Amino acid sequence: MGEHDTIRARLRAAVRADDPWTALSALLALHTDRPGGLADAAEELYWSDADRAALRPCLGWLLGVLGEDGDELLLRLLAETAFAADDRRDLLRTAVARRLRLPAELLRTYGEQAPASGGRGAHADGPPAPELVDAMGLSGDASFAPRLGDLLGSPAVRGRAALALGRLGVRAWTAPIAGRLSEVTGLDHTAFVVALELMGDPAAVPYLLRWLAESGEDRVYDVHHALVRLTGRDPLLPERASGAAYAAAVRAAWAGGRTERAPAVVRDLAVESGTWARFSVDDGAGRIRVAFDPPSPGVTWPRWNRSLTFDGKPLYRVGSHCDTCELGLALMDWPEDEARSIAARMRGRLARLERLDAALLAEWSPVLAELETGHYRALLLDLPLERVSDAARSWWYRRAAARAEVDDDCAYADDPPEDYWPGIAHFQLTTAVPGGRVPFTYGALLPSQPLETLAPATVARHTAAIAAGERPAAVALGWIDDRYVEARHMERWLVGAVLDGHHRLAAYAAAGVPARVLLLARVGERGAEGGLEGLAEVAAAYGRRDESGDGT
Repeated sequence: MGEHDTIRARLRAAVRADDPWTALSALLALHTDRPGGLADAAEELYWSDADRAALRPCLGWLLGVLGEDGDELLLRLLAETAFAADDRRDLLRTAVARRLRLPAELLRTYGEQAPASGGRGAHADGPPAPELVDAMGLSGDASFAPRLGDLLGSPAVRGRAALALGRLGVRAWTAPIAGRLSEVTGLDHTAFVVALELMGDPAAVPYLLRWLAESGEDRVYDVHHALVRLTGRDPLLPERASGAAYAAAVRAAWAGGRTERAPAVVRDLAVESGTWARFSVDDGAGRIRVAFDPPSPGVTWPRWNRSLTFDGKPLYRVGSHCDTCELGLALMDWPEDEARSIAARMRGRLARLERLDAALLAEWSPVLAELETGHYRALLLDLPLERVSDAARSWWYRRAAARAEVDDDCAYADDPPEDYWPGIAHFQLTTAVPGGRVPFTYGALLPSQPLETLAPATVARHTAAIAAGERPAAVALGWIDDRYVEARHMERWLVGAVLDGHHRLAAYAAAGVPARVLLLARVGERGAEGGLEGLAEVAAAYGRRDESGDGT
């Protein structure tokens, strides 16, 4: 049996296994250097009716891990007209999930041959299938814009059509999308507003301002978010306002149609103790922020996943804001040096930071103004941290393993540790936070530069200083994340991204000494992350204390 026959036989056995995902992972480990061979074998199997039925549930995942070879295979299969309509629909959905830019002629051919939305024939009056609408938006071909524009009035696909137009960026459709905001509700309304954000056209602003004054309370958040994105102006709203109070505050902030961005201002500085202070940022530069990702084609919720971004560049994917979904962070890319050096301007006072005071925060106002608009708490903490590079040692996995121990029906019992790894060595609390209302409160500080690139001599210098009694501080931007995973497991996280002090944290972890950390935590509007209860628990457990043991 030749190598090709061997790969094909192994692939056939893997997709027919009781656990095809584990079998496929093992197969890929054997053939990582031959993705083309796996792609050829998958193509042969797809031409067999019986093999195609077994391969179909795994095809999208398999093609994704095969990279360019998988994408080329997908294009070849889509170009074939011999497959049944259901098979071609699955292929197109996979291509959309892969965000492939498909040739316009291929999509036109598909539209002529495939069933329309709702199962009607291709020549019926109904709209095209949803996956075709998504693919048009990904195509980059502006010739699809008139057809997509016609679909803005079709209840079955109008939200998808608006997003597709937004991805194409054909600004001639800004006004038609904005002009229909009063006609749509729910997720369609969100889709139309997000489409205007994707379009990036300031011409939408007058429409949004008029609609803000007229819209119902439930639509105000989306309109406000779009105005911030399109104008750059980010006015400060009352802390934790919700419902009618939030809607009134948003309308007041944009009253009179003022859209010019004002200089960032740090205000309401108040020091409540040497370890706890508060401040607000109005019209913040937002160079460091948690922002919604552009919506994935075909998703139900236009606003779902979020990322921690530096100067608009994603650093970590934060995941969804669904409070019954699991929190999982994943490294996206490293920021530019300039963004990472923002907090370095605080470094002079961080060398011996013993307590917070108003003068210190006022001195740091130019740095704090680089943050996102919002209300913040500053906490001076001594955190017992360890450096972790083994997925099995990370809290991201250990919390899942702990669930499996107490839940006989736990969906996580057989997951490997790597499924939860954020993709980079990081720092974490050595134990769960003691004394919290939520039984399991974990903590992790994620780096903004690879820890493997730290200079050993600098770490050694800080280690010696710490051994001599010095306590240089690091700075982290963080928040409290509360989850009720699957409505079964209460879980709370202290999450932080290191802005400055990677070498200091590495030295503390190596020395086994609690790390002095200045945590800047946002407590957002409308119940956003940054729970005050969780921050108070963290401060009670780890707030910097003087030599007598009393809080300073």
